[in-house]
Amino acid sequence: QVQLVESGGGLVQAGGSLRLSCVASGSIFSINAMTWYRQAPGKQRELVARITRDDSTNYADSVKGRFTISRDNAKNTVYLLMNSLKPEDTGAYYCKFPGYDWGQGTQVTVSS
Repeated sequence: QVQLVESGGGLVQAGGSLRLSCVASGSIFSINAMTWYRQAPGKQRELVARITRDDSTNYADSVKGRFTISRDNAKNTVYLLMNSLKPEDTGAYYCKFPGYDWGQGTQVTVSS
C-alpha cells in the first residue's frame, strides 16, 4: 500500500520558519510531479508548491520568495521550507503524488 506521511508542522510566530517533510512509502525517483497543498479552515485546498522529476518548481504567488520545495530521492522525501511565515499561511498542509492517496496532513499555525 502506497502511503504519504507528512510531518514538521507546528505553532510558530509570524516571521518564523518551519520545514515540512513528506515521506513516501515507495521510490519517488520516477514520479513526474510532487505537490504540496494547504487548506485553511473554511477554504478550499490550494496548491502551494510543486516539483517535477527534472527539479523544475512552481509556487503559488502568495508564497513565492518565501517557500522552497525540494526533494531527496534517496530518502523518498519531499520537503517544504517555509520562511517569513504569515498568519495567512495557517492551515493543514498535505503532499500529493500521482498514484498515492492523500496523507493525514500536518498542521501549521502562525500566530501574529
